[in-house]
Amino acid sequence: MKDSTKKLSGTNPQSRRHFIGGIAAIAGGQALMSIPFISKAIPFTAAFETYTVAQVMDKFISEVPGGREKDTVDTLKSGSADSQITGIVTTMFATIEVIRKTISLGANFIIAHEPTFYNHEDDVSWLKDNPVYQYKADLLKQHNITVWRNHNYIHNMVPDPVTMALLVQLGWTKYADKALPNLLTLPALSLKDLIGYIKQKLSVDRVRYIGDPLQSCSRLLIEPGGAGRFKQVGGAALYHPDVLICGELQEWETAEYVRDARAKGENLALIILGHIASEEAGSVFMLNWLKDRFPSIKSVHIPAGNSLSFL
Repeated sequence: MKDSTKKLSGTNPQSRRHFIGGIAAIAGGQALMSIPFISKAIPFTAAFETYTVAQVMDKFISEVPGGREKDTVDTLKSGSADSQITGIVTTMFATIEVIRKTISLGANFIIAHEPTFYNHEDDVSWLKDNPVYQYKADLLKQHNITVWRNHNYIHNMVPDPVTMALLVQLGWTKYADKALPNLLTLPALSLKDLIGYIKQKLSVDRVRYIGDPLQSCSRLLIEPGGAGRFKQVGGAALYHPDVLICGELQEWETAEYVRDARAKGENLALIILGHIASEEAGSVFMLNWLKDRFPSIKSVHIPAGNSLSFL
C-alpha cells in the first residue's frame, strides 16, 4: 500500500495548539513515561490529512525485521482495516474504560499491546454467551472502534522498543549490555534500595520479591511482560544475575526455581513488577512513533491502569 507519511506544510497552527492543549489537559503535565488520563477529555478536532487503519499498520510492519507474519496474534479485534482514522489511542489493554475514553475523544482506532478478550489468541468461541464479552464487543461495534493488537511486531524490532522504553523510564540505558540490553550492570546497591528505586520510577505501590533485602545487587536481568519460564529460568541460569526482574510469572515455575536456587546457595533474587508496569512504556513508545510518522493524526496514550489493587 502506498506510503503517505509525509509531514503537512499547511497544518493550521490554531488547530494544532487546540490539540496540544487538549492532550496537556488529558496528560496532566506529567512525565512522558507515566501519562495519566483524566475523565474530562477534550475531543479531537478533525485531522487535515486522513489515513486508514491499514496504512498505519502497514507502515509499522514495514519497519519490523522479517516483515508481516502469516500466523500472528497481531490482528484486528474489532472494526475494519479500511476505516478512516479520526484519532488513535495507544494503551496496554483495550479495557472498557479505555474504550469509553476513546469514544469521548472522538477517536476510533485503539492500538493495544495485549489481548482484548481475555486470552492470548483473542479466541472468542468460548465467550459467545458471556455478558461481559458481549457488552464489550457491542460497545466497540456501536461506536465503530477498530482495535489492533501490536504485540509480536513491536517485540520483533531490534532492539525491542518495549524493553528499551522501560530502561529509559528507569534511567538505566547506560548500564545495559550493548549486545543484550536486558542484561545490566549497575553500581552495587541493596535489594531493598533497588526495589524502592523501581517503585518510585514506575509509580507502583508495591512489588513482590524473593531475596534478602540487604543483599548486594549489581547484575540484573530484565524480562518485561509475561516472558515465560524458558526466558526467565533459562536466562537466570545462563547469565547468573543477582536479580531477575520480570513483569509476571507462573508462581509454580519461576518463583519456585528462584527459591530453590537460593536454597542451593546462589545469590539470585527476584522482583515481580506486574505485567502492565513492566511494559507500559512500550505503549508510550508507540505513541511517539505515531507522532513521528503520522504527525497529522491526533494520537494520545491512555494508561489502562493496574487491574489489581493491594491492601
